Amino acid sequence: MMKNEMYSRCTLCPRECGADRYIRKGFCGEGAIARIARAELHFWEEPCLSGRGGSGAVFFSGCSLGCGFCQNYPISAEHMGFELTDRQLADTFLRLVEMGAENIDLVTPTHFVPSIISALDMVKSRLGIPVIYNCGGYESGKTLDLLRGYVDIFLPDLKYRDSQLSLRLSKAEDYFEHCSSSLHKMLDIAGKPRYDASGKLVSGVLARHLVLPGCRKDSIELMKWLRDSFAPDELLVSLMCQFTPVYRSAELGLTRRTTTFEYNSVLKIVEEAGFDGFIQERESADSDYIPEFFDHLYFDLPNTQI
Repeated sequence: MMKNEMYSRCTLCPRECGADRYIRKGFCGEGAIARIARAELHFWEEPCLSGRGGSGAVFFSGCSLGCGFCQNYPISAEHMGFELTDRQLADTFLRLVEMGAENIDLVTPTHFVPSIISALDMVKSRLGIPVIYNCGGYESGKTLDLLRGYVDIFLPDLKYRDSQLSLRLSKAEDYFEHCSSSLHKMLDIAGKPRYDASGKLVSGVLARHLVLPGCRKDSIELMKWLRDSFAPDELLVSLMCQFTPVYRSAELGLTRRTTTFEYNSVLKIVEEAGFDGFIQERESADSDYIPEFFDHLYFDLPNTQI
């Protein structure tokens, strides 16, 4: 992998903006040095991921989507965060291992894949825990191919089936085109779900879908596509109802929580398809579950080499 070349003419995500990120920011709003806004134990992922110790979540700044309802908008849209060298990022992974993390959970990592691979090259053999690629589902197949041998678990969002809905809510008319093909690629890389003796997921694909208020019919169509495209044992499905109106939600007409009827009508399709996975309690639809983010290096990395 030629890290410099990938950042100097960026095509890491489906936008393929071609920006020289050493000179100017790409569509993601980020340059050529990895930036994060939080790296801590995270206990709100699915049980097979969080386990007892929590996921070692690293929240990257910036995003290749433009979701107007993003609960992490301070980092995805407003670009809160701080820079880390590849060595510092590697040591951040090791810090999370020392804290007892069950895995390294890379949150919104697409636009920093070259830096992540560089950091993992330094420490992957010392981690001893799975690496999760926790993304919005809007991925490039050639970027995913770079992750073979680095990522163990893929945790993509499946947001929309309808192109006009994805254009209106996330500024990506081609979302389903790329999300659908990337899901097949993830399965090819990670294989079917595999667990350790304690029930923790060690490899595989866990696809998430957030049921949005007023978008029940699109959610149903998306779950029908999933049912028709994958065998029940090929991947896990996590159906979420945690939508909370934040950021520009009101402008987009998303002014309320998802109803029980909306959620259950989508859940019925998932259950009929026979997928294993997870459902979410409605109590999770609360802004209190949004983590705290930082604009400076707030933890110690005593062994870091700049």
